Amino acid sequence: MEHIVAKLDELAELKAAADLTRLDYEAQRTEILKAVQAELDALAAEYEPLMEIASSRITALEVEIKNAVLAHGASVRGGRLHAVFARGRVSWDTKALDVYSLSHPEVSGFRTQGSPTVSLRAVK
Repeated sequence: MEHIVAKLDELAELKAAADLTRLDYEAQRTEILKAVQAELDALAAEYEPLMEIASSRITALEVEIKNAVLAHGASVRGGRLHAVFARGRVSWDTKALDVYSLSHPEVSGFRTQGSPTVSLRAVK
């Protein structure tokens, strides 16, 4: 276990170093961009309203299409996009089935279990 703790500590140090490098990069990048920032701001002021209008219409149209395909109950293919219909996932109450399998062991043959996984999280 100690070797895992050592690797976790090494990973934490590497992540901290990567964060410092990223912060230094962003600071230098900001300094370089100061020379053209006014032009970039003017460009953003010109294009952002147009992009927001398009984004709003895209979002609304996507909702309309999804609702229509759900009501239709099947996938629909357009010239460049395909709205794929997928039935809802089936899930089972695993705890209840485990209890049920105690008195009905024949259902245990239908049970599978995936491989374990590991996630890395910050210590709080």
